[in-house]
Amino acid sequence: MFGSAIRRRLQSGGASDLILRTREELDLLDQTAVEDFFAAQKPEFVYMAAAKVGGILANNSYPAEFLRDNLVVQSNVIHSAWRHGVRKLCFLGSSCIYPKNAPQPMNEDSC
Repeated sequence: MFGSAIRRRLQSGGASDLILRTREELDLLDQTAVEDFFAAQKPEFVYMAAAKVGGILANNSYPAEFLRDNLVVQSNVIHSAWRHGVRKLCFLGSSCIYPKNAPQPMNEDSC
């Protein structure tokens, strides 16, 4: 969803050298695969919109699994981007990862 919107916007702005991978082509949970991808492709800019999502029921049913998988994906991509000299990394998060009843603005004690 977000990734597709970013791709469309970049392409409409004239970007033609996008490096795109589907979930089937690159498992972001696999640290070695992510590292190999960055080493081979050497991207200059990274738009990080990938995440495990499942809606409210799935998040409530498997909260630890969603948190773990998303942290692994984020860590793998951010670390490999740093190691391979990515010039800019745009990381997108979602407000649905935060506690529903936390006061706004949220502080560290709200969890």
